[in-house]
Amino acid sequence: MSTPLGKNPGMTEKDWHAWHGKYDDPTSSLSRRLAVVQARIRAALDDVAAGPVRVISVCAGQGRDLLGALEGHPRADDVAARLVELDPANAEVARRLAATAGRSGFEVVTGDASRTDAYDGAAPADLVLVCGVFGNVTDVDVEHTIQALPTLCAPRATVVWTRHRRAPDLSPSIRTWFADAGFDELAFDSPGPGRLAVGAHRFGGEPRPLPEPPQRLFTFVGYDELLSR
Repeated sequence: MSTPLGKNPGMTEKDWHAWHGKYDDPTSSLSRRLAVVQARIRAALDDVAAGPVRVISVCAGQGRDLLGALEGHPRADDVAARLVELDPANAEVARRLAATAGRSGFEVVTGDASRTDAYDGAAPADLVLVCGVFGNVTDVDVEHTIQALPTLCAPRATVVWTRHRRAPDLSPSIRTWFADAGFDELAFDSPGPGRLAVGAHRFGGEPRPLPEPPQRLFTFVGYDELLSR
């Protein structure tokens, strides 16, 4: 979850492979957030009609959220997923973990998840994960990405998203933007003192085709850079 896509020129490089080590610390806020995300993924899978389940993961990182949620889940073998991740090291970890778990329906793409053409052949999906994105892009790009989500969603698809809640807390606006884009809120969790929010929304509108020519959903600025502005 979360790797820089559409980076600004001159942006300070960050070791996103090492950053994922925080998920191994059960006391970390990211570990707590991961548990909530996985719970929301499992709930979404419970709600999908019988048959294949299509999943898209934007900024997939090492795929720990989806892979962890599928462990022991009765719909695990129904899942066909596209995980889009720019960082080659994280993408390779995701491939290895998926192979070890026997997830033959997983396609891990090393590519730019900010571009809509990264999802050709995978959209519309029944579950869309946008985890580790909204805290690393501008408010304008958060809104733009939400407005574009109907191009990735099948009818009644669930979108699971995350963001920090540091001041100014953008989560109220995010929830409103989802409503404006045709989504109904299923859950909003803010686990632990780290003030990390997890939201789940169901798409109630009609899917739209992916745009032609392809569009950029967001430019990855980075959490640290945004805080310094």
